[in-house]
Amino acid sequence: MPLAIRAETSIFPAPLMISYTKQPHELEHRLIFKNVDRVGWDPSIETYIADGGYEDLKKAIAMAPKDITAEVKKSGLRGRGGAGFPTGMKWTFIPPNNTKPVYLICNGDESEPGTFKDRYILHQDPHQLIEGMVISCFATGAHKAYIYLREEFPEAALLVEKAIEEAREKNFLGDNVLGSGFDLEIYVHRGAGAYICGEETGLIESLEGKRPYPRIKPPYFPAALGLYMCPTIVNNVESLCHVKHIVRMGGEEYAKLGVTRNTGTRILCVSGDVKNPGYFEVEVGKVTMRQLLYDMCGGPKDGREIKAVIPGGSSSKILKSDEVFKLKNPDGTERELAFWDIPLDFDSLAACGSMAGSGGVIVLDDTRRMSWVLNNLNAFYAHESCGQCTPCREGSTWMKKISDRLVEGKATPKDIETLESVAYQIDGRTICAFGEASSWPVEAIIAKFRDELLSETTEEVAPGETNPESAEQHKFLVS
Repeated sequence: MPLAIRAETSIFPAPLMISYTKQPHELEHRLIFKNVDRVGWDPSIETYIADGGYEDLKKAIAMAPKDITAEVKKSGLRGRGGAGFPTGMKWTFIPPNNTKPVYLICNGDESEPGTFKDRYILHQDPHQLIEGMVISCFATGAHKAYIYLREEFPEAALLVEKAIEEAREKNFLGDNVLGSGFDLEIYVHRGAGAYICGEETGLIESLEGKRPYPRIKPPYFPAALGLYMCPTIVNNVESLCHVKHIVRMGGEEYAKLGVTRNTGTRILCVSGDVKNPGYFEVEVGKVTMRQLLYDMCGGPKDGREIKAVIPGGSSSKILKSDEVFKLKNPDGTERELAFWDIPLDFDSLAACGSMAGSGGVIVLDDTRRMSWVLNNLNAFYAHESCGQCTPCREGSTWMKKISDRLVEGKATPKDIETLESVAYQIDGRTICAFGEASSWPVEAIIAKFRDELLSETTEEVAPGETNPESAEQHKFLVS
C-alpha cells in the first residue's frame, strides 16, 4: 500500500491526502486513529480545527440531547474498555426523574496488560477526546466531567490539560458552550497507577479520594449511584472518541462499519512474539485471527510457530493455535471454527470461550514456557488485588506462590490440582470482576496446557523440601 491514503471528503473533509509515519495496512480502517502518527500533525487546537475539528460538536449542540443518544443507540457502539456493553443503552440508565447532578467520567486508566491504544489518543489527538466528551456530556445532561488518567501517563496529563484550556478559550468548554446555554467543565484527575481503578466503581472511589474498593452492584450501579452518589456515566477513551464520528456519520451509517451486533472500528494492540507488533484499527469482525497475525503482523519470528494467543488483554482466557471450536448457529445447528478463522469481534471470541476485552492481543510462540506465562500473570494479579474480598486477596497470592514453585521446579502434581481448585474458588465470588480476571487465565492455561505444566513438576516429596510454608503448617498435623 502506498504511504499516502485517500480519505473520502464526506468523512474526512480535509486534507484529501493523509500520509503517516507508520504506514496503515490495507486491512485497516482509520477512524479513531486517523491522526495518530500522521505526518505534519500536532496536538494543538489550531491543527485540529484546520482539519475540521469541533464541527461535529457544532452539529450536536443544535440537536436535542435525546436525539444524540438515539443516534448512539442506532450505531450499535459497544464499549471499548473491556466489557463491550452498548454505550447508548448505558446512557439511558440515568433515572428519568433524576434531580441530582449528572457526571461523566472518561476512564483513561488503561491498566490492562497488553493494551496501549488510549495513550496514543491522549498524546497525539486529545481534542478528539474532548470533542467526544463534550457531545456525550450534552447528551447525558452532565455539566462536570473528569478524565481519570493513569499516573504513568505524566506527559498525557500535561497535553490533555493544555487541550482543555485551548478548548475553553475557543468556548468549546466553560460557560454557555457555543452560545447554546449549556455549561461544562472538564477536569483531569491522576490516579496512582492501580489496576483496580480500571473498574468503574473502584475508579469512582479513587476519584472521591478514598481507597479504590469497588462497590457492590446492585445497588451501586454508577448510572444511578455513582460519583458522590449521583448518576454517573463512565466510558473508555476510545468509546468517547467514537461518539463524535457517530454524530458526523449518523448512527445508521456508522453501523454499516463492522458486522451485526459488532459495529464500527476498534483498535487492536498486538504485542509479543510476532515480527511486526503494534496497533491496528480495523472494522470490528472484518479481520480474522490469521489476517491479523500473519497479514498484518508478519507472522511469528523466523523458525518459530505461534503457540497461543491471549486475545483481549491479560485477563481474557488463552486460546491455543490448534484449537477447533464448536459453535451454535442461530437455527440450533452446530458449526466448527478453527482458531485461525475466528473473526475478531465481541461475540465470536466469547463463543470461543474468551473475550475481545480491551483489544490487547498478546501472542505467544513455541519458545514460551506456559509455567512462566502463568507465573507472570499470577504475580501481576497478586500485586494488584485491592484486598477487599477474601477469595481474591488470599487466592491471588496463593496462586502466585504455587506458580513460583512451578517455575522453580519445586512443584508437585498435586500443586497443579490445588492451583486449579483455588482459581475456581475465586471465580464468581468477589464484588468486582478482578476475581475473574485473576482466575480465568489460570483456569484456561491449566485446562489447555495441563500436560506441559505437569511435565515440570516432581513426584511427591516431603513438604519441607519444596514448600517451607507447607512444612510449617504440616508440623501441627504430625505432632
